[in-house]
Amino acid sequence: MGKRVFILAGEASGDLHGANLVKAMAAKDPSIVFRGVGSKYMRDAGVRLVWDAAEMAVVGLPGVVHLRTIFSVFRMVSTILRRWRPNLVILIDYPEFNLLIAGKAKKLGIRVMYYISPQIWAWRSGRVRTIRRRVDKMAVILPFEEPFYRKAGVQVSFVGHPLLDVVKVKDREQLPWSKYVRPGRDRLIGLLPGSRQSELEALLPELLDGGKILTEKIPGIHFLMPLAPTITPEQVYPYLRGRDLPLTVVEHNTYDIIQMCEVIVAASGTVTLEAAILGTPLVVIYKVNPFAWWIARQLVRVNHAALANIVAGETVAPELIQHECRSEQIARELLSIVRDDRRRAWMRQRLSEVTQKLGSPGASEKAAAIALELMGAE
Repeated sequence: MGKRVFILAGEASGDLHGANLVKAMAAKDPSIVFRGVGSKYMRDAGVRLVWDAAEMAVVGLPGVVHLRTIFSVFRMVSTILRRWRPNLVILIDYPEFNLLIAGKAKKLGIRVMYYISPQIWAWRSGRVRTIRRRVDKMAVILPFEEPFYRKAGVQVSFVGHPLLDVVKVKDREQLPWSKYVRPGRDRLIGLLPGSRQSELEALLPELLDGGKILTEKIPGIHFLMPLAPTITPEQVYPYLRGRDLPLTVVEHNTYDIIQMCEVIVAASGTVTLEAAILGTPLVVIYKVNPFAWWIARQLVRVNHAALANIVAGETVAPELIQHECRSEQIARELLSIVRDDRRRAWMRQRLSEVTQKLGSPGASEKAAAIALELMGAE
């Protein structure tokens, strides 16, 4: 019988990276049987899903219904670990839940690998002690995470960022310009309001109003809005009613759109590293409910919100967070970047340096090798 792996990506954002890791492991050992928590990409990669990760995701403070869901999933996964006895548990980000599962696995004598570290270097760094007790090996994807864990006595390897295998820079003549450039509207600006309904509600009205201000100051602008896989056009269209904005909503073509744009405005998240790899200047925005923001202010220990800025160690992309996330501010930052060729060139250079810091391609293969080593070391 083949070896057994339980893999858990508690949010849809980890689903793609989990799927690529599964594919890399299966290529090395086709006999491995995978079960787990994930979504479409992991299912397509051959994982027998026991729960859909999309139902577990929440931004801000969780409600009662969400907590009931989390508790139900924890009980179910605990039962599977006890009865199925996988050779390895692989956890992807999502620390509050995954560290509970790590504790359960360790009690059962099951090895644990953590792929894509929780951001404990940003807040609640004391959790590193829990990781040291419960996790056999960390496979981290940001360059500064390896020394952080090594100093804390955690077994760790830097495998590079998996986005380097996913995001491909194209020659400019290969990009679908004719599909999106309109007559008299040849300056493309990207609007990326996030991957959750709560982000649309908080950010999209400010984005659209900021875009309207920009059209009055710079002629020839056309806005493109590539949607995250978790967002449908039907969720976006109500926000567009009554707004006379030269805008096209786009599905499935996010990387081409980002590369084609002079500048994008994006919700803080992985997209800031995607923009860095594609070499596109950006403005980063984010807003949560006031209570969640107050809690974050007490806990967060980093100077930047955007991953691209954190990796750079400086403010490459301007950040408009919480009360600064207003249409006027968004328009002002965009106007400054669009009008300043030298600033755009400086931003592209710094983003290129961020990309170099992300390591070399092949993160999934390197993480797969670590996983197989852990399974063989029983």
